[in-house]
Amino acid sequence: MTRPRPAAGGGRILGVAPERLGKWLDGVAERHGSFTDVVRDGGTLHITCADTTAVSLGAPFGWTPAAPLLGTFTAAAREPHRAAVLLVRRGRWAVGVFDGPDLVVSKVDARQVQGRTAAGGWSQQRFARRRGHQTDAVVSHAVETAVRVLLPHAGSVAALFTGGDRGLVDEVLTEARLAPFAALRREPALEVGEPTKAVLLETPKQFRAVQVHITEPQEAR
Repeated sequence: MTRPRPAAGGGRILGVAPERLGKWLDGVAERHGSFTDVVRDGGTLHITCADTTAVSLGAPFGWTPAAPLLGTFTAAAREPHRAAVLLVRRGRWAVGVFDGPDLVVSKVDARQVQGRTAAGGWSQQRFARRRGHQTDAVVSHAVETAVRVLLPHAGSVAALFTGGDRGLVDEVLTEARLAPFAALRREPALEVGEPTKAVLLETPKQFRAVQVHITEPQEAR
């Protein structure tokens, strides 16, 4: 489960692993009473509990509604999907393809980018230009890594999840060869630190999670 955070308009937002969703919903029913209403609105499933607690569920890869709604939703959430991940920060990037939670292929790399300096004048301007060139090189190298890792899987990937420096990720995805993946990009961005192999391996906990918005009676506005 991902860390809960306050939601605009009240309640909390969190992510629940698809394998744990049924047990988590059982816990909601135990605490808040039976589900008195289950309806869908587009790709979102809305549940109302006996004590008026409201729960909204969003499937990370979408679903095809059918009766019973809750059963088909939880089954769809557990289905494995192939996903691409692109993480970029200044000086480091990571690219991977996953089948469900399992990493199929990946590449993690780095390129030095100088830190900030307090010097002023021409020295500062030269530093800024040099740092800009280094950043451009990071984007260029990240593009080539993404092309090598992702393009062989272009026909099988269901979604692209990104994280890190949004501006740099955006620049990487302007590359024409990555257009098929840019079209599959999903929000919200992954919350990640430096793009290391260990960080990449943890991303399925976020992108596979069912997005939950729960509002208890005392939290409603």
